Amino acid sequence: MGNKTAIETKTGTRDEQAGREQNRQGQNGEGQNRQEQSRQEQNQRGKNGEGQNRREQNKENERPAVEVLIPVYKPGVELAALLEKMRKQSLTPTGVHLLVTAGEDEFGKICERYTRFWEELGCAGAAAPTLRFTRISPEAFDHGGTRHRGAAESTAEVLLFMTQDAVPADAHLVENLVRALGWGEETAENDKGRTGSRPAEKPIGSRPSENLTGSVEKTAAGKDTVVAVAYARQLPAKDGGPIEWFTRSFNYPQESAVKTAADLSRLGIKTFFCSNVCAAYRRDIYDRLGGFCRRTIFNEDMIFAAGLIKAGYGVAYAAKARVVHSHNYSGWQQVRRNFDLAVSQADHPEVFAGVASEGEGIRMVKKTAAYLCKSGHAYLLPKLFWQSGCKYLGYLLGKNYRRLPRGLVRAITMNQRYWHHEKEL
Repeated sequence: MGNKTAIETKTGTRDEQAGREQNRQGQNGEGQNRQEQSRQEQNQRGKNGEGQNRREQNKENERPAVEVLIPVYKPGVELAALLEKMRKQSLTPTGVHLLVTAGEDEFGKICERYTRFWEELGCAGAAAPTLRFTRISPEAFDHGGTRHRGAAESTAEVLLFMTQDAVPADAHLVENLVRALGWGEETAENDKGRTGSRPAEKPIGSRPSENLTGSVEKTAAGKDTVVAVAYARQLPAKDGGPIEWFTRSFNYPQESAVKTAADLSRLGIKTFFCSNVCAAYRRDIYDRLGGFCRRTIFNEDMIFAAGLIKAGYGVAYAAKARVVHSHNYSGWQQVRRNFDLAVSQADHPEVFAGVASEGEGIRMVKKTAAYLCKSGHAYLLPKLFWQSGCKYLGYLLGKNYRRLPRGLVRAITMNQRYWHHEKEL
């Protein structure tokens, strides 16, 4: 019995020791499990944090899709310069779409030439901006219809229309136009000396909305107006003379501004002024208002701008977005150009009737004359008066084109194709 008790006691001791060992192992296992679980939770939190950081970073880096649409006809050296400057923009467009008015043979040559040039600029590969072409037959070209076709074929959030002879003055053209539409603030460097409308307050990656606080201007009536289009400042080329330099600064001053319906009594027809030489449109509003009129001899930009202003939107003049673009027109060329401009106004009385325009032209002539006298260029006054007289003559003829013989109309106009259709004069 004693031995048995001793054996049982020893066995019990061993069992107790084994139990205690199992308990320690269990506790250690539970501790290890808790530690492992804690590590897993930390890793998951880390992954979630990294994911959140990536999402926030992507949001900050997000950019609106911008496509550049350029009607092209017998392009010169300026188009290559435009494409080269566009490739170097701080906000790179997703693509460039050339709407080429040409016959089939000429179209093929243009495609080959500029595709090769685009590749030489380093725009090859899936990540590079695209360059695409659409042929427009000469008979089908229209300032409004052709541009609208390009817009209809685009999926971009911002439609940037340019002419083939407008060359970006720096690397911030696209960025400053997009900012003026409400996608972000201008940089401090770009904002120096700004005395016009306020810059937007949201980051450049943010999608603008109808109630966006930072991208709107308060009108005289106190109503917030969403900016639907922003157009660039046009600088004269180096070969532009003093008259061209001053008239450009008159029409495209250094101060940015946002124009609304409240400005009609103060600015008159300049309220509707917008230039597709270089103008960026919010795609959603463009579609909502139906886009450019499909048939117009000229002025599709102002006609659309008038419609959006009457619909309650605003037109932004982005002075920090700059292109080099000017012309040294002869007197006869001024007659023809202003004839077509006035025809567009006569064809759209719903836009231009009752809106004063002659007074603004007279004011520009007076200002230009004063500038020439003060700057030592008084000898150019005869040229100024000659050109101004030619502009006014063309304008008067265009406003009354229905009273003119058809042959005279075709002799004056710069857009012969517009009159090929049987249009009632």
